[in-house]
Amino acid sequence: MMDGFLNINKSPGMTSYDVIRQLKKILPPSTKIGHLGTLDPMASGVLPIAVGQATKIISYIDNESKAYIAEMVIGGISDTQDAWGNINCTGNVTFEDSRLEVVLDKYRGIIKQIPPMYSAVHYQGQRLYELARKGIIVEREPRTVEIKKLEVLQIDKDNDLPRIKLYVQCSRGTYIRTLCHDLGMELETGAYMSELVRVKSGVFTLEDSYKIEDIKSREELQKILLPLDYPLAHLDSYYLRYEKELKAVKNGNIIKYRGNLPSTDKVKIYWENSLLAIGVLLQKDDGKFLKPEKVIRV
Repeated sequence: MMDGFLNINKSPGMTSYDVIRQLKKILPPSTKIGHLGTLDPMASGVLPIAVGQATKIISYIDNESKAYIAEMVIGGISDTQDAWGNINCTGNVTFEDSRLEVVLDKYRGIIKQIPPMYSAVHYQGQRLYELARKGIIVEREPRTVEIKKLEVLQIDKDNDLPRIKLYVQCSRGTYIRTLCHDLGMELETGAYMSELVRVKSGVFTLEDSYKIEDIKSREELQKILLPLDYPLAHLDSYYLRYEKELKAVKNGNIIKYRGNLPSTDKVKIYWENSLLAIGVLLQKDDGKFLKPEKVIRV
């Protein structure tokens, strides 16, 4: 069996499930597989994939921070907020670079975003995009997100519709196409996202990723498979010494904790340098104990 993580560079036009489907053809039968956050079909870039036992620890991964390079077109408004939607030109493509910087600064830090209608957000048991396809528009509650970095990489005013390339570092759940749309509304020109590349998702980066089209065999896949603890560097480690501890952890039983208190709430538990479980520290009157919360290998 294969257990670990894959850093896939998804091509535009593919869905996240298309990537899963391709990998299933290569992986051993019945191997569990899951992704760490979807990418829209038009987007490309980093799509981390959990394989085998790695699917058990997805919830423990610090996958909050994302980074993108996005291109926005000035002078149009899209019903999907991107180039794949129905686009109406506003007739206004003029903006000053100084005005753009003022607008960008307004969207740095903690902001509120209204999820787009063409999104997978649930509304009364249905996805918003299902309603949007029927022509139904509903009120959506604003969501709090964080734009940690928002920088202009390039401004191209040589086309009929100017294009601005942005670097965006943000929290999970941020809609980049909504950010482009909102920036366009602030500029009073209108804007829509024409291209999106995710360059970072947690510890997974674009420069270390592999295109699914280049993975032809199980042997090639094995070579690029990252270890189970690859995205868990933010958690402290605890190494078992005795067979009785190993048996207890495998059975989900608490064990005596040796050493100083960990700096993290959760702890990686190892046996012979192999990740065995994720545990949580318990402090009782008679000492410190470690309780397995998720046993990875049994």
